[in-house]
Amino acid sequence: MALLPFVDVKAQGDSRAAVVWLHGLGDSGHGFAPIVPELRLPADAGIRFLFPHAPERPVTVNGGMRMRAWYDIKTMDLTNRADEAGVRESAAAVQQLLDKLISDGISSERIILAGFSQGGVIALHLLPRLPYKLAGVMALSTYMCAPDKLKDESNNINKATPVLVAHGSQDPVVPMAAGQQAYHTLKNAGFNVSWHDYRMQHSVCAQEVADISSFIQRRLLTQVTN
Repeated sequence: MALLPFVDVKAQGDSRAAVVWLHGLGDSGHGFAPIVPELRLPADAGIRFLFPHAPERPVTVNGGMRMRAWYDIKTMDLTNRADEAGVRESAAAVQQLLDKLISDGISSERIILAGFSQGGVIALHLLPRLPYKLAGVMALSTYMCAPDKLKDESNNINKATPVLVAHGSQDPVVPMAAGQQAYHTLKNAGFNVSWHDYRMQHSVCAQEVADISSFIQRRLLTQVTN
């Protein structure tokens, strides 16, 4: 499998940590790349940001139009919205990118995996199934694919890994209840999740950006400076 292409926002100086950030349906890695300066991280943080591009594929609910998507969406019904085979295929591709970062010398425990909407579905799918421990996971305006398989397929490696689950209370695309369901499913399974909601739609707001920045600094800067 070829490595996913990505927008690479390199650290100033040596990279001692990384954030891999997955975009939503119809977007690309370029969509979230401008958020890096908005995070106002210290110049010497040594954090590299990778924003992978999902492959292009036909999306059923959009009339079969080809667009960047981590998986097909056959129905807007949340129970069956995520095409599970596509989720697993994209999760494997993202894991391959994480593997490459680790082989290049960045410890898995200095990597945060983030995802918005469809990208968050992939992040939450990988969280309980990865064979190595991450520094953290951020699941933004998203939901969970196949929650009924969590118990049988999860391991304990990232049980203690902090997970930030964030959602807009006015989201018309992914109802906040779907994000809450993902949060409660993980919490009930023993994962270390925290919930944040904001008065916004299917987007990112200033307060959320500030909270994301705090999460990144808590999870990565204390580790990379020790």
